[in-house]
Parts: sequence; structure tokens; C-alpha cells
Amino acid sequence: MVDVNQMSGQATWTDKIVSGLIGGAVGGVAFGILMAVMGMLPMVAGLVGSSDALVGFIVHMAISLVIGASFGVLFGGASQTYGRAAVWGLVYGVIWWVLGPMVIMPMMMGVGLQFAAAFSGPMLMSLMGHAVYGVLAGLGYAWHRAARRGQ
Repeated sequence: MVDVNQMSGQATWTDKIVSGLIGGAVGGVAFGILMAVMGMLPMVAGLVGSSDALVGFIVHMAISLVIGASFGVLFGGASQTYGRAAVWGLVYGVIWWVLGPMVIMPMMMGVGLQFAAAFSGPMLMSLMGHAVYGVLAGLGYAWHRAARRGQ
């Protein structure tokens, strides 16, 4: 049975989530490589009480998938072209740069908010990584949606 949303070209919630997961995986791998080069994966592992880089990569990928799925739900409707998906992905990546390393992660690690350090070298590198993640997650989302529509 064909869903009326699929016939009209509109994505269902499931389509948006799956495409978001694909995009999150694409962006997550790229950002994970950058984090490995910068030596940041042990810090991410600290979120689960470890200092192992592999654990950090696994935690990072889990977070990337959740953020990718939420991108699909929140921005999927606005991300129907590669250009729009890249722009919305960039916006979402910057949002997560603020939320992740400046709010959520420091609070989980008991060090307080990090807004004062926003323009330090490490935070600017983090901004670059989050921007790369967002753009690639958006493009991965748009690619998967286009493939599902047969374009």
C-alpha cells in the first residue's frame, strides 16, 4: 500500500528520522575524524567515565545519530534541496556548538558554562567541527531523501 505522503513527495516522520540518521552518521564520521586529529575523543569519553578514544568515538557517534534524527524532524521539511539542507545543517551545527561544548557537556562534567571561552582556539576548532558536521548532516539528509524519491 502506498502512503499518501509518499505519493505527494512529502516525507513521513519515519522518513525524516531515517534520513536524519543517515545524515547524522555522515556528519558524525567526518567530525569524529576531526576530533581524533585534535585529540578530543578522550574528553568526549569522559561523559561516560572513560578516557579511551574509541569509547569517545562511540559516544560521539551515538550523539551524532540522535542530533541527525532530530535534524530530520525539525528541519527536514525545510531541507528539500541540497542548498537548503546545507544551510539548515550549518545553522543546526552552530546551535549544537553552543548547546554541546558550552552548555551540556560542561554541566555534565561539573565545570560550569563555557561562554567566556567561546572564542578561544579550542572552541573555534569545535565551531569548525560542528559546522562541518551540520553541513554534511544536512547534505546526507537531502541525499537520502532524494534517493528515496528516486531522484
